Amino acid sequence: MTARAASRPSPRTRRGRTTARRRAFALLFMAALVGLSAALIAPHLNRAVREVTLPLRHEDIIRQQAERKRLDPALIAGVIYAESKFRDATSPTGAKGLMQIQPATARYIADKSGGTAFEIRDLATPQINIAYGSFYLRYLLDRYGDNEVLAVAAYNGGETNVDRWIAESGHAGRAFTRSEIGFPETRAYVDRVFDARRDYRRHYAEELGL
Repeated sequence: MTARAASRPSPRTRRGRTTARRRAFALLFMAALVGLSAALIAPHLNRAVREVTLPLRHEDIIRQQAERKRLDPALIAGVIYAESKFRDATSPTGAKGLMQIQPATARYIADKSGGTAFEIRDLATPQINIAYGSFYLRYLLDRYGDNEVLAVAAYNGGETNVDRWIAESGHAGRAFTRSEIGFPETRAYVDRVFDARRDYRRHYAEELGL
């Protein structure tokens, strides 16, 4: 046997190397395929998760009412999220619909806004519920000098309580802070609304027309 013949790989060795290269190529192909699939699926998966954890419905109505009432659409969405997570419901205290409006408040809004044919059952209609909730938000912002903390606190805790907290603070002319809200549940509610508004701005800017 010559030196050249001795150094030449045997047929079995060549077949083994070919098989190894094929396996390596197949593994690389599968890895690329998995990576491509993940890249294609991830946006849809993220969107599906977001729709569960941060739902958004009726964005056309929200944009419409935000423009008409001079409101931040993300603030409206944040209030709806904090009140109902975009589910039509009636609370144990009788608040109704997406923005959880009390019947007495709804009648007041109907009277002020010219809703002469209004009935309480109309609050199950998203258009009316969001319109009335937005009207009330605008009213509260006007009442409290566009102080969003006070307006959102009053939406949850009532104007009488907010007026008392302002009086007890002894500095009505200074910006009112969340820490001065008298009810822990209302402080948590205000935090929830503002956190949700931030998230809606971040994730739904296009849908809300921001």
